[in-house]
Amino acid sequence: MLTKLNLAQLENVFDRYLVFWHTDPAVYDGLDVAISPIALELAYRNNLLWHEEDKARRTDVDDSAIAAVKRAIDKLNQQRNDLIEKLDEAILAEVSAAIPGQAADRINSETPGSIVDRISIMSLKIYHMDEDSRRDDIGDNHRQLSLHRLAVLKLQRHDLFVALEQVMADYAAGRKRMKLYKQFKMYNDPTLNPELYRTRNQG
Repeated sequence: MLTKLNLAQLENVFDRYLVFWHTDPAVYDGLDVAISPIALELAYRNNLLWHEEDKARRTDVDDSAIAAVKRAIDKLNQQRNDLIEKLDEAILAEVSAAIPGQAADRINSETPGSIVDRISIMSLKIYHMDEDSRRDDIGDNHRQLSLHRLAVLKLQRHDLFVALEQVMADYAAGRKRMKLYKQFKMYNDPTLNPELYRTRNQG
């Protein structure tokens, strides 16, 4: 199932694209690799989000600059959530076509799209922890700690990928039933966020 959905090489592909994006962050589709375009777009949004989150921690800029960063983070987070759901929709369509009318009553608490999202974020942590371990301005203790954390992160990501493989195999064999869960993020909806609709109604 992972191969059919172009998810089988997530770890390697994400690593290659992260190197590419940090060289030329203006584009994301410049490598000749096969991967789900939705998963790739999700990883790219997480890459942008990571660096906006870094900017939000700065204390040497005006509050107006931080406010602009926070709005960018909010927009990217919404795009990220939308892409997770879009990926889950694509996976569900594939699963449903392979096993029409599946009757399994076991379900998974985390969707495949959410696991792919976590693998993407873990890949970012790996990239930046590796970068940290190579700095010229750190001592040996710092370097060794970063290398230890890097090894742990790689193991955690591998376990996530194994979990993705397992749940997809369960879907393919009909051992589990895939359900699509909508996140319904309320803070971006002007009809659901009270800070937005109250202000609009007062105007």
